[in-house]
Amino acid sequence: MPFVKSNEIQLSYQRSGSGDPVLMIMGSGASGRAWTMHQTPALNAAGYETITFENRGIAASDCPGGKYSIDDMTADTVGLIESLGIGPCHIVGTSMGAMIAQELAVDRPDLVRSAVLIATRARSDALRRAQSAADRALRESGVVLPPSYEALRTVLEMMSPATLNNDSAAANWLEIFELSGGREHTAGGQDWVTESMTDRREELRKVTAPCRAIAFADDLICPPHLVTEVADAIPGCDLVEIADCGHLGYLERPDAVNAAIIEFLDKY
Repeated sequence: MPFVKSNEIQLSYQRSGSGDPVLMIMGSGASGRAWTMHQTPALNAAGYETITFENRGIAASDCPGGKYSIDDMTADTVGLIESLGIGPCHIVGTSMGAMIAQELAVDRPDLVRSAVLIATRARSDALRRAQSAADRALRESGVVLPPSYEALRTVLEMMSPATLNNDSAAANWLEIFELSGGREHTAGGQDWVTESMTDRREELRKVTAPCRAIAFADDLICPPHLVTEVADAIPGCDLVEIADCGHLGYLERPDAVNAAIIEFLDKY
């Protein structure tokens, strides 16, 4: 993969397809390569160029020590867009990546043609704050969970009952997550990104780019009511809710997610 220097770090990125550029921003602890399983082939076939990259803290991009903030991640992404000369571009982000996209739309509207905000939120509620605090406490304790346990925990948190209650599908995902080795390839600084955010609902009212929010009906990390708050705050933002998928709905129900992305991008 090629690299660009952005915000004083090196970011690894990949481009594919041709057409109007779409920057794909991945969520916390995950590789941008996850987009290439389902989303980039569909977008390329629909006539778009896709740019995926590894956020700071994910190899092969730089993994500096310390706590990362949403401002760090946003500045990284601004530098990437400017270095590649692709702005204003369409942006598709999921989870933390969607929160970064929101900040770009607020602070750098000149770089954002449109934005698809998948499994996003504008604030953390009590349960999500407890989830984040527990994850940080586990990491800081130095305890290393067996890969099989880490895989089980991930599947339970990230997938829908439709997957969990399907023996074949559940077994496949357990195997995939166990073989992926969990989060050992990531830097712990990403754990602090969402905690650096305040309630952004008032700021989101400044967004002028066309936006679509996509919620997953069984999402435990960014549940539909928090995604709805984002859609309500951004002027003109529409909302699509996709059934039978959890936080990783772009992997669980990729056809439905891809259709929602492409149908929106085609308008703008």
